[in-house]
Order: sequence, then C-alpha cells, then structure tokens
Amino acid sequence: MNRVVVDTNVPIVANGRLGGSRPPSLECRLAAIDFLVELLRLGRIVLDVAGTIQEEYHRSLNPRGQPGVGDRFYLMVLQSAPRRVERVTLPTTVTGDYLDFPDDPALHNFDRSDRKFAALARRERIPVANATDSDWHQFARPLNAHGIEINFICGCDPSQWFRM
Repeated sequence: MNRVVVDTNVPIVANGRLGGSRPPSLECRLAAIDFLVELLRLGRIVLDVAGTIQEEYHRSLNPRGQPGVGDRFYLMVLQSAPRRVERVTLPTTVTGDYLDFPDDPALHNFDRSDRKFAALARRERIPVANATDSDWHQFARPLNAHGIEINFICGCDPSQWFRM
C-alpha cells in the first residue's frame, strides 16, 4: 500500500457507526478495518498542511485512540508518525475554494466538505479512500475524468454498504 487520502467516512465505518445514518454492513465495516490496519502498517496517510482534514477527523473520531480502529487511525494521525503521515500544501483561492478541485459543471453539486479530499488526491495523484459516501459513487465518472481515483473500500455497489 502506498500513499492515500482517507475520507472521514472510512474510520467512522471502521468504528461501526455513521452519524445518524444506517449502520454499515458487517462486510463493509470489516473492509474498512482491514484497510486502515493495512494503511497504518504499510501505507502513508496524506493530509493538508492547513489541517482541514485533521479538523474533520477531530469532529468525528476520538483522539484517545479508543475504542475503535477508526479512533486508533486518528490517534496515529495526531501523533504524526513520520513514516505514516505526510502533510502537503493544498492551495486555496481567496474565497476558500481548492485550486486543485476541478472547475467542471458536472461537479458543481459534489459535496463541498469532500472537495478537500478530491483536491488533495488530484494534486498528489493518489487515490482517495471511500467507504459509504454516495457522492463519491455518484460523481465517480467526472472525478475520474480529472484524474481523481477513488478506492471504494466497501465495493462499488451502494446497496451492499449498509445493514438491511
């Protein structure tokens, strides 16, 4: 496993919860856990220097690293393990938009809170990991057309992402 951008939904799913949504399926949760364990063991998490991704993690994950694998992932980010966490500059405009997010009408309705992940993935030419966020699925084609690769941790079929 190499460098990757991780959407917040991946560690949330690894913890077994989704804020207010249906719980993830067991298969999806296990896939997210396996992904994060492998990432913490062999990969590199890429974050923005400004800390916007880390701030989003902070709103959803426990900084003590307990009780879930997603929380353990966040603790590793906070500890900034030099071989596991890399921070890069993610330029913005004066209005706060990300310069590396594609200026494409097909992406006009893409979730603004996920644009930082897409912009960072595009800038660094690395994949962004997603577990259960439907925007990544809905906008996969235009994102891919702009060089943004999406790693669907729970597969590409949203009907398999949640418990029935």
